[in-house]
Amino acid sequence: MKVCVPVEEYRGLESAVYGHFGSAPQFAMVETDSMLVEPLSNGDHGHVHGACSPVHALAGAKPDAVIVGGMGAGALRGLSSLGVRVYRCAGGTVAEAVSRLKAGELTEMDEQAACGHHGGGHGCH
Repeated sequence: MKVCVPVEEYRGLESAVYGHFGSAPQFAMVETDSMLVEPLSNGDHGHVHGACSPVHALAGAKPDAVIVGGMGAGALRGLSSLGVRVYRCAGGTVAEAVSRLKAGELTEMDEQAACGHHGGGHGCH
């Protein structure tokens, strides 16, 4: 499975999971079987609040899932329309988040869990 994890600073599997999808400067793209990881810049990083375009952000990459600390409802709907499942994982590293996904420990996000606004650190709880 191909998984996208938003990160502030790319450090491979040791990158910290970023608190919000749309404002993450980059993503770590992980192939869960091999645990190979590649960086991907957020192609929509400069979007206006509430106007995140997951299609632009992922610049043609087609993950099966996204693991994120938080995400707005518009981005969640956009990813869902592409068949991408979104899981919440606040904190930890990319390696830990993928491990938790593989173990079935992460909750799939729905619109009830989406962020309503950006906070000072863009974290959503």
